[in-house]
Amino acid sequence: QEQPVESGGGSVQAGGSLRLSCKVSRNTFGYNCVGWFRQAPGKAREGVAATYTGGRSTFYGDSVAGRFTISQDNAERTVYLQMNKLKPEDTAMYYCAEDPSRRCAVYNRLEERDFRYWGQGTQVTVSS
Repeated sequence: QEQPVESGGGSVQAGGSLRLSCKVSRNTFGYNCVGWFRQAPGKAREGVAATYTGGRSTFYGDSVAGRFTISQDNAERTVYLQMNKLKPEDTAMYYCAEDPSRRCAVYNRLEERDFRYWGQGTQVTVSS
């Protein structure tokens, strides 16, 4: 299996927290970029956060900066997205994606077009 696998979605009230997990099955951990994206009904997919697993480069979308934190566990080949102070507008399907060409680090950016392998998504619902 080449696609990453997400878990950890669910329903929470506004102000609450959730942690999403993304397991990378390919043997590229430490050399790739792993990102989180989300898509709400009727809206375009947007970048949430990304990390270069071989270094300290992290990137955040403007709407989540200061509330969400991306981290990783190298031994588990897993990237986490800690989401705090959740808002109803954070409701969306969240997707994990991998770029083995580490373009997030090369170009210092969070761009959907850079990511090649995509998970199936996990739903996050925030109620007011």
